[in-house]
Amino acid sequence: MTTTSDARLLERGIERIWKLMWIVAGGGAAALFVWRGWTWSVGWLIGSAVSAVNFRWLKQLTEALGESDAKPRKAVFLGMRYLLLGGGAYVILKYSPISLPAALSGLFVSVAAVIIEILFELVYARNGTVDH
Repeated sequence: MTTTSDARLLERGIERIWKLMWIVAGGGAAALFVWRGWTWSVGWLIGSAVSAVNFRWLKQLTEALGESDAKPRKAVFLGMRYLLLGGGAYVILKYSPISLPAALSGLFVSVAAVIIEILFELVYARNGTVDH
């Protein structure tokens, strides 16, 4: 079981990851708009949004792991989420001019945010001042 301070550090880390995701998504969309145009920018934003939704679902899954009342509906949805996301992305991207490579790249926004958070914690852990 985690202590109150550990829980607070984890909570602050998750908050930073959310902020970093939106910063990376917005910065990438702006850069792609200038570099490749609106089709790449919108594709990046779609991929970023899917990445954020997936991060939220994974967070909910990890929080639900310790619960005693398992719900079959959640398990089915967990298994179907990638089919739902993939099907939605296919329809949107197949029948529109939005860039598929940009959308696929946007899927890594949450991964980038987590890596930045890891680096942040490594830098501040040396000082003992992680809780910023």
